[in-house]
Amino acid sequence: MTRFIFLGPPGAGKGTQAKILADDSHIPHISTGDILRAALKEKTPLGVKAQGYMDRGELVPDDLVQDMVKERLNQDETKSGWILDGFPRTVKQATFLSSLLQELNQSQVKVINLDAPDNVVVSRLLERGRKDDAEDVIRRRLEVYRSDTAPLIDYYQQQKLLVVVNGDQSPEGVTTALKAAISS
Repeated sequence: MTRFIFLGPPGAGKGTQAKILADDSHIPHISTGDILRAALKEKTPLGVKAQGYMDRGELVPDDLVQDMVKERLNQDETKSGWILDGFPRTVKQATFLSSLLQELNQSQVKVINLDAPDNVVVSRLLERGRKDDAEDVIRRRLEVYRSDTAPLIDYYQQQKLLVVVNGDQSPEGVTTALKAAISS
């Protein structure tokens, strides 16, 4: 059973690497960012609520994201495995996820931390050129990440679930390092 949680700062390559691994493993890549962007585009109630938070570079509130993740992990295609990208982002969300996975009998997971320095991720995100990727917003997202999300690294390290992969290399180099790390 393949179940991975991807952590790392915005722009570390989580989405790219999660998609590669999901395709190779024939499991769904569940990106809360993609789900939120689709909700924004379709102007769903969740999308309208989330828009203000995302525009300011802040995290979407836990209850909105948790409901979305719970609904997604209850779908049939996730029974054989999944990769979560962008969730959890806080220890509170990780505690929710741990309880949810026990409830779903899906508690065997590995947590991948794609680590990359701030200057690298800022450069990558500016090159990407999305509307929400202005430098001031990117730097704010990194501040939020460091204060709210980085404690997850300690949380999962204490549970002996964390695998660290250097995200400051070519995409192919990251893929090679990732595959080596998860097979060991």
